[in-house]
Amino acid sequence: MKNTVKSEIYNVLERDFILEKPKDKSLAHYASPLAFGLARELKKAPAVIAADLAAKFDSNKLFDVFSVNGYLNFKLNGEFLDSLANQALQSGDKFGSAKFDESDSLFIEYISANPTGPLHIGHVRGAVYGDTLARIGKHIGKNIATEYYINDAGNQIDLLGVSISLYAKEVLFNESVEYPEKYYRGEYIEPIAKMAFEKFGKEIFYDESRNLELADFGKDEVLKIIKKDLGDAGIFIESWASEKALYDKLEPTIAKLEQSGEMYKKDDTVYIASTKLGDDNDRVVVRNDGRPTYLAGDIVYHNAKFEKNYARYMNIWGADHHGYIARLKAAIHFLGYDENKLEVILMQMVSLLKDGKPFKMSKRAGTAVLMSDILAEIGSDALRFIFISKANTSSLEFDIDELKKQDSSNPIFYINYAHARVNQVFAKAGKSPQDVANASLANLDENGKNLLFEALTLPEVLEDAYNSRALHKLPDYLKSLSASFHKFYNENRVVGSHSEDELLKLFSVVALSIRVALNLMGITAKDKMEH
Repeated sequence: MKNTVKSEIYNVLERDFILEKPKDKSLAHYASPLAFGLARELKKAPAVIAADLAAKFDSNKLFDVFSVNGYLNFKLNGEFLDSLANQALQSGDKFGSAKFDESDSLFIEYISANPTGPLHIGHVRGAVYGDTLARIGKHIGKNIATEYYINDAGNQIDLLGVSISLYAKEVLFNESVEYPEKYYRGEYIEPIAKMAFEKFGKEIFYDESRNLELADFGKDEVLKIIKKDLGDAGIFIESWASEKALYDKLEPTIAKLEQSGEMYKKDDTVYIASTKLGDDNDRVVVRNDGRPTYLAGDIVYHNAKFEKNYARYMNIWGADHHGYIARLKAAIHFLGYDENKLEVILMQMVSLLKDGKPFKMSKRAGTAVLMSDILAEIGSDALRFIFISKANTSSLEFDIDELKKQDSSNPIFYINYAHARVNQVFAKAGKSPQDVANASLANLDENGKNLLFEALTLPEVLEDAYNSRALHKLPDYLKSLSASFHKFYNENRVVGSHSEDELLKLFSVVALSIRVALNLMGITAKDKMEH
């Protein structure tokens, strides 16, 4: 809709312009401050220029154009809105979608939590954000790939094996054991230890040379837990990259990095000169005993990613990784790639409340609130909605009890109620959307046109949310559209009125926008509300 309007305006004005959406829809659907930019060039007041420009649209069939205080205002006419409504309804669940563009590609790596325990609340925000961004991107024609990077090498994996062994000795074999200061705890260890005992026998817990074998077994079982939790929230990642599997590429990648001349050795330790690209310190890539650092593994992984030749790459990280960005981008640059192709989205912290008090940590997690705990409390729909309801640049705090309320204070209920209400009205009228498909929306009153316009703006909301990476704009849109619908419904009689068919058709467009938007958030719109 917006692109059609912009194209029509350009054909008349033959110059570039900015098109905005006024807060007051009763004034106009779109507006342009073009006259203010032309004032110096034309040596006229903006109000005079805007009036002159508006006159050029006198014969336009798509919208009425008028000037107000120097702004050029555009109000879409009924026939144009009706044609857009018909296109939307014919598109069905593909409303707002665009033709696939293979060249507009984005490779998203997200979550990538260590495979040493179940996902906790700190991982959920990035998980929902990444999945929703991918859904929206694919819908609007972007070439999206998603990946989880498994850190299955290093000390944390060794520690997982030790933790399983100690647990088995203590709980399965009733021995007295001494745990190190750091180890993995939580009820998830118990079934892993039991399965390892059944598979390998008792000996594996006592043979230190087999610790890595035990750890790999434990890691695979933890990944099953992670995949189940993600699946329960409707999150399915396309590929899973193993750090361990990339180890054979370490030497050639380091050799490639050395060609940049930005690596040096000091006291048998190999550094990368990352300060040249904004880092606080040069960073160690290979320790003095020859062991690669965590950064080295990330460099190998990102070299492998950039070899895939996507237009852009995205990492979704927790906010505590902010200081890691400069060193990684420096390495990418020294590998010969454009480091600006890597976009890092940081997720701020999440605080969970219950009855206004901090949510108690799960004994199964040991030290954290598990993703599975939150899913059990509020369900997948509420989890997905709330975790993208606020900009990722802001911290998020919510009370799970608020999300269980079956009233308008709960945004998920309020939006679903709008969708269900449309079905309810159709049922009361004894009609289906197909029965009113040929009704004309050209003669809706101003409030009806404004509601229709708002429902039809979904495609531009999706484009904006994706391009700005501000996914909270989608739930904000749904709340606004639902509020407009409920207000209109309460102020207008539908069933039995002389305009029953056109209002039902209007409502079906509203329901379509709600359904498509919720689906892109991983939520299935409710056809009826359960009390």
